[in-house]
Amino acid sequence: MNEDDEDRADALFHALSDRTRRSILRRVLAGEHSVTALAADYDMSFAAVQKHVAVLEKAGLLTKRRSGRQQLASGDVTAVRSVQTMLAGIEQIWRGRIARVDELLASDPAPPSP
Repeated sequence: MNEDDEDRADALFHALSDRTRRSILRRVLAGEHSVTALAADYDMSFAAVQKHVAVLEKAGLLTKRRSGRQQLASGDVTAVRSVQTMLAGIEQIWRGRIARVDELLASDPAPPSP
C-alpha cells in the first residue's frame, strides 16, 4: 500500500471504530436520512451527531446534500466495499502465513524419543 492508501485506511477504520458512527452508517446505508432525524435517535447533542456524521463523511463512507434547510446523508456502498476489500487482503496475508507455518511443521522431522 502506498501512503495515500494507508491514510485512507486510517480514516476508514477510525470512522468505523466508534459504535455510534457504525449505527449511523447502517442507517444511512439503508436509506437517506436528515442529520436532524439521525440526531433524534441518539442520547447526545445535535452537534455531537453532526461531528460523527462529519467523520463518516471525511472517510468517504457517507455523502451529504442540502435540500432546503435540511442536510441529507446517504451511505456510500462503494466505500464500504473498499473496507471489505482491505480486510480480505489482510485475511489473505494471514492465511498465507498460517499455511506457511503448517508447511514448516509438516516438514519438520519428529523430535527424538527420550
